Amino acid sequence: MASKINTGFTVIPSQKYRRSNRRSSDFSNTLDSEAQPLSTLGSFKALPLEVFQIILKYLSVKDISMLSMVSKTVSQNIINYISTSSGSKRLLLQDFHTLELHGRRQNFGILEHYRSLGLLFKRCTLLLPTKERLKYIHKILTEIPCFKFNGCAAPIQCLGLSCYGMFLQTLTAGWDDLECHRVYNFLCELTNLSRKMQAVVCNKPGSSRKLELRIRLFCRNVLLDHWSQRSDSAFWLTRILKPWPMVNQARLLYIIFGPISPQDVVPREWLLENNARLLILSGNSICFTFMASKAVNGRATELARLVVFLALVCEKELYCMDWAVKMMQKVCKVFNTPIERNNFLQSVANAFACVIMEMLQSIMSGDRDEDDRSFLNLFHLVHAQANFHKEVLYLTMGSVSS
Repeated sequence: MASKINTGFTVIPSQKYRRSNRRSSDFSNTLDSEAQPLSTLGSFKALPLEVFQIILKYLSVKDISMLSMVSKTVSQNIINYISTSSGSKRLLLQDFHTLELHGRRQNFGILEHYRSLGLLFKRCTLLLPTKERLKYIHKILTEIPCFKFNGCAAPIQCLGLSCYGMFLQTLTAGWDDLECHRVYNFLCELTNLSRKMQAVVCNKPGSSRKLELRIRLFCRNVLLDHWSQRSDSAFWLTRILKPWPMVNQARLLYIIFGPISPQDVVPREWLLENNARLLILSGNSICFTFMASKAVNGRATELARLVVFLALVCEKELYCMDWAVKMMQKVCKVFNTPIERNNFLQSVANAFACVIMEMLQSIMSGDRDEDDRSFLNLFHLVHAQANFHKEVLYLTMGSVSS
């Protein structure tokens, strides 16, 4: 708070306050009032507010951002300038569709403009609680149609959501997880994102193509693509996926990161070895859930082949083979009867033999790689089978001796 004595500088409060205890009423009142206390304006105190706003026109967004940190009064006057028609027209650029004519350099320029604008809003609203900051920022940005979920008629050719994402990334950089979670909830409430996601994951793929595209563009351009650290992108992706069961998570991942038209390159079906590698990297919980689902749905033969390739990946990547054995043992408990369990174990043994024979027949038919990868795969698989059954024997003999 400024001193009543006209000293020309801001008195530092002797007591610190938590953000949650800060009041926003004084701030909101200043947005509507034209007369501002000038005791903390420094050299600008002799200038009328209109002249102060004229000076702002000659400053870059970065310079205005630096100026906003001089004092609370200066920051409030800058916010008033942003709310004026001239300030809004100058700062809230909306030329998102003609930039392709000027090339990437022009695209980079408008993205950097909104990065700087995000920093300006971050500093101007610093004293507000998170909820009030978001409400005020939304009030300003709602004037831009291309920032809305369904606001642009040509979203693929539009940089609006990318600029919005750059703005949001700069605004929330350094915020803790709780504050960022509030930001995500605010965006979901604002765009009705959860209900839109529910509509696409519960319908047949491709039945709501426009909505799928809108969800993809919003999630990618606003929430995911602008972060330099993977941990930040993972945080927002977790917020998107967490409310949904695994099957819907997979559908959302495909919508967000998959091809968007038949002309795109659609990847071929993965080799089972690649599936096994992905499951191992996904962690024990996801791997077990995936395998248990196959066991419950009577797909024991597919599950047995998967166990073979889990063992192969463990052998190739020098992972502990006892992990694959213990995972198989855990999955065995999902089967309802001893007969089903024994049939599954027999299928695993048969699967090892079948995969080895398939690789051997491929080599004997002359289907060889120049670098002899077929021989190397067969070599690894034979060793994987030996080490897998060795761990099974250790496990069996250990239980007998105990």
